[in-house]
Amino acid sequence: MPGLFISFEGTEGCGKSTQLKALAARLSGAGHDVVETREPGGTVLSEAIRTLLQHDPAGEGMCPETELLLFAASRAQHSRACIQPAIKANKVVLCDRFMDSTTVYQGVARSLSTQRVDEINKFAVGESIPDLTVLIDLAPEIGLARVRSRGTGELDRMEREALDFFQAVREGYLRLAATEVHRFIIIDGDQSPETLEKEIWDGVKQRLT
Repeated sequence: MPGLFISFEGTEGCGKSTQLKALAARLSGAGHDVVETREPGGTVLSEAIRTLLQHDPAGEGMCPETELLLFAASRAQHSRACIQPAIKANKVVLCDRFMDSTTVYQGVARSLSTQRVDEINKFAVGESIPDLTVLIDLAPEIGLARVRSRGTGELDRMEREALDFFQAVREGYLRLAATEVHRFIIIDGDQSPETLEKEIWDGVKQRLT
């Protein structure tokens, strides 16, 4: 089977990271060579940028344009050093967030120019366009409650945004998915993890045949 690129998207706390791992296990069990990765991150350089974007005090007060370009820089390295080589080696790449996060977080919620964001996204991703994007749709107030209840409860810079920011993110995702129905599958995130896993697997299996 030729390489396949699947991205997972959604607002904070929607369960995409958990479901990515569940799908990886199913694909591995079916005999596929799977690469699990994330954004920002996926390479040593990209992970360093992730730290700056989410956890480093130097990132506080970052302007939207800087945020956009840092995400793009991380993605450019990730695409060329990790994703593209894996796809060319006929592996299935599962990525926790990709270019659509920038489209909605920076383009919609930060109100940056849609045209500029699209141009920068295309430049950053190069040949790495997802074959399938799993959008786990969840009301942001539910997702944020989940985020705040896990672990130490310490939030990163993005997770500390206001509820209306994440409402804009959710609406942006749904509008984007409606314009690219061939690439997106939308999963109701307000279900049990087991139900989510089954629905995602049913959607992915169609792309494996």
